[in-house]
Amino acid sequence: MSAENKAVFQKFVDSMNAKDADAIGQLMSANFIDHDLPPGQEPGVEGMLAMMRGFFAGFPDLKITINQLIAEGDLVVAAMTTEGTQTGEFMGVPASGKKISITEMHMVRVVDGKAVEHWGVADAMGMMQQLGVTPQG
Repeated sequence: MSAENKAVFQKFVDSMNAKDADAIGQLMSANFIDHDLPPGQEPGVEGMLAMMRGFFAGFPDLKITINQLIAEGDLVVAAMTTEGTQTGEFMGVPASGKKISITEMHMVRVVDGKAVEHWGVADAMGMMQQLGVTPQG
């Protein structure tokens, strides 16, 4: 089952790179739970899709690279790099033309070919520093 669950995760990332919110939604269970909601994000599938659409609008060239992908049982864990150029508004930040490159770690529980739970950590501070919103330390 681990190989199939890795394939689901890979399809999720491929759909994000293709900016295909509909495909992302099809990979999520109707009762999807995100355990690490960003501030202001609605829970569930619609919240995740709204967040993804926000990234697509802010970073039209968004590219996510899976650096490591590990699966055991129904859990898939990935270390990833997310890159893009902010040419649109993102989280209230006007387009800056600045590039970002951040690291992320995600764990997803997959049941019957659908993501049902998500836990994640992303370098949000690094992203805001690269966009010039937050001073660099």
